[in-house]
Amino acid sequence: MLPPVNLRPSFNITRASHVRLTVADLAESRNFYVNALGLVVSDEDERTCYLRGLAEACHHSLVLELDEEGAGACKRIGFRVFFDEDLDLAYAWFRDRGLPAEWVDAPYQGRTLHVSDPIGTPLELCAHMETRPRLHIDFQQYKGAHAQRLDHYQTFAPDAYELCAFYSELGFRNSEYLEHGDKLLSAFMYRKGTCLDLAIVENTGPALHHFAYTVSESRDIFTACDWAGILGYGEGVERGPGRHGPGGMLFAYLRDPDGHRVEVFNSHYQTIDTEVEPVRWDAASLSTNVRWGLPALEKWYFEASPFVGAPLIPPAEKPNPMSLERFLLEQPLP
Repeated sequence: MLPPVNLRPSFNITRASHVRLTVADLAESRNFYVNALGLVVSDEDERTCYLRGLAEACHHSLVLELDEEGAGACKRIGFRVFFDEDLDLAYAWFRDRGLPAEWVDAPYQGRTLHVSDPIGTPLELCAHMETRPRLHIDFQQYKGAHAQRLDHYQTFAPDAYELCAFYSELGFRNSEYLEHGDKLLSAFMYRKGTCLDLAIVENTGPALHHFAYTVSESRDIFTACDWAGILGYGEGVERGPGRHGPGGMLFAYLRDPDGHRVEVFNSHYQTIDTEVEPVRWDAASLSTNVRWGLPALEKWYFEASPFVGAPLIPPAEKPNPMSLERFLLEQPLP
């Protein structure tokens, strides 16, 4: 059901690295991410704020860019490569396939390459970034949910199999996948030896469904929700706390002031060994949504941050997930 994986790809992507978002009010967004999630400001000016998790030594994993007219979009999702020469190999690899690739200057990063996948998802690749001290044991600086590190992205694609095949050629392996009959609906892909760096879900895309930060303890997930409520973002607690079927993690999803969706969750299992087979999930089972509790609202399945400059492409067949609205409609009358 899954496309073959190239275990010796042409260049070495190591992990999900950073995400760039547009926001309408930089101070408001900063307040959400610092005081509700607990991220740390590395640097900032009047138009840009660079943030990182408490356990992160690299300069930023989240970049907020002021754009009053184009707020609510994602500019790029970033991946690290291991060596600078991997960037040169990536440049040639994308160009050879007729895909965009150009060198750019990015503050606080080394050489940086902008590329796009076949459906237009804008990617940013770099090998090096400035560093700052890790603050994971500076408990006096803890705020909000004490978010530790950026872990993964979930994106929408009009054909999950085709995009899964593209990233499989880049060495991404699958930890788990969701299908219905003989159709692949979602692929949970990784590079760093845990079960996820990039989740691909079939839906209108390309679009960024969410990005996710790890927290150290389960109670930090509730703390994120509590601080969202305290700070006036309570209506943005969109889903959870709950437990995923795929992955098995405890989670909560929150919407920031511009509608970007961020997940906080309590980490993953290891996936380093090559003999471990990906786990298949049947989309007909409610346990693929959560191990317990009710399904998510319909908007959780369909709303996402568009990518700047990337036209949206609908799938051949619109998804029909078990949303909370559908679940309640299908319940028998007492």
